[in-house]
Amino acid sequence: MPTSIIDTHLHLWDPGHLRYSWLDDDPLLNKPYLLDGYRKATSGLAIEQMVFVQCEVDTAFYRQEVEWVANLAAIDERIASIVPWAPLELGEGADEEVAELADNDLVKGIRRIIQFESDAEFCLRPGFVRGVRNLANHGLHFEVCLKGDEQFANCLDLVEQCPEVRFLLNHIGKPYIKDGIMQPWSDYLRRFASQPNTWCKVSGLANEADWTSWTDGDVRPYLATVFEAFGWERVMFGGDWPVALHATDYHRWVNTLERQALALGASPAELRMLFADNARRFYRLAPTSQEVRGDPGTTS
Repeated sequence: MPTSIIDTHLHLWDPGHLRYSWLDDDPLLNKPYLLDGYRKATSGLAIEQMVFVQCEVDTAFYRQEVEWVANLAAIDERIASIVPWAPLELGEGADEEVAELADNDLVKGIRRIIQFESDAEFCLRPGFVRGVRNLANHGLHFEVCLKGDEQFANCLDLVEQCPEVRFLLNHIGKPYIKDGIMQPWSDYLRRFASQPNTWCKVSGLANEADWTSWTDGDVRPYLATVFEAFGWERVMFGGDWPVALHATDYHRWVNTLERQALALGASPAELRMLFADNARRFYRLAPTSQEVRGDPGTTS
């Protein structure tokens, strides 16, 4: 079991407080998922810090989502970073809003999901490219959430047009694990990783597999490709709670990832990179009180 975990992909929401239209068609998720539930789900694990990632709240409420999570961070100081939504497709027109978000010390990056856009070339629209490019002016990175071969291919062009921006690929690019399809995802992932300003979040794999019957063998070739492409220095753990509950509980995902990383040759130092050190560096997180004292990881 990892002795220190930074969860780089945590969702929290309360549909009674803010509106999330996408939850209407998902009975498992269409209810509050809050800190108490996360603590129970991760009981016994050394979760030292968490990164909250925007939850596709209806866009009228995206600022309220940031404010709500900031208040949660005052309750649980392990919420060390927030990655909100922003209307980057407005190009320079989004700059004021992005600047206001960046004034919050917890905000370290932006996620404007590409996956749900019907236009596969959405991420190459001039306004969107300018909006992403401008993130560098505010010291923010861009988190990439996409689905499908066309979107991934176009995202490669986006990355090449924004060399000053750091990109973090969510859920390893959502390959077709359920169908055992490796190409062209594998080639696209390697091209993405070949850029020096890219990192990869190792999260969400179970959701791309068969929810009821996935095994270690199903996810292993995809993990092997990710670790080979990025090395151990540019990968980081994400729990994707509670969305991952469709396919796995939290402990199973942590155990699977640790077991497979070891099988693929990870050293103890490389495991620490995967589960905590890389995230701490990428998100520019302050040391925890345990780290300052030199204590071992605590359980949540």
